[in-house]
Amino acid sequence: MAQKILVIDDEAKIVEICSDYLHAAGFDVITAGDGLQGLALARSRKPDLIVLDLMLPGMDGLDLCRTLRQESNIPIIMLTARIEENDKLAGLELGADDYITKPFSARELVARVRTVLRRASGDSSGDIIQVGEIALDRTRYQAIFPDRSVSLTATEFELLATMMSQPGRIFTRTQLLNSVRGIAFESYERAIDSHIRNLRRKLEPGEYIITVYGIGYKFEE
Repeated sequence: MAQKILVIDDEAKIVEICSDYLHAAGFDVITAGDGLQGLALARSRKPDLIVLDLMLPGMDGLDLCRTLRQESNIPIIMLTARIEENDKLAGLELGADDYITKPFSARELVARVRTVLRRASGDSSGDIIQVGEIALDRTRYQAIFPDRSVSLTATEFELLATMMSQPGRIFTRTQLLNSVRGIAFESYERAIDSHIRNLRRKLEPGEYIITVYGIGYKFEE
């Protein structure tokens, strides 16, 4: 069965281009022209991934992303025409997995969709990663503590799994980016900081992810 992609954008031309290329790539595509319709479709149709415009009528992309993250860990790629880095990182801090800046290549969108879906599907080998008191369950995308469990997005999970695979090793932002994207994009490196902040909030009160200033991050058992 083809995977379902929900495209939420109020620009008809963007929706048409995204739909055509995603259909050609073998995906089923659902579309919405505003935030409220997009939220309703996300809840009723349960797509495998959402392509979400940042600026929408009815409910903007940031509010929609925030609402969806309270309900599920569905992969989200944000589309934005804004050029300010803070605007892009705001979406990542709310839990989006990736972003693409308009104007964009439709082929790049398809490649990003495939990458995020592949990341979300995980690898059936090594379902449990255990370091100290934390166990990572790939089948549920959870960090499991003795007294609680924490749900993670696919991106958060892969970042944490990468660092936990070699406790104490310092990973640069480029190395962490490469672990979740498969290829490093320099302009996207600072987005790693947003995902790390999300992880730290979820893993509190323990201090597991240590900043190595001027270099990157490491997982401390």
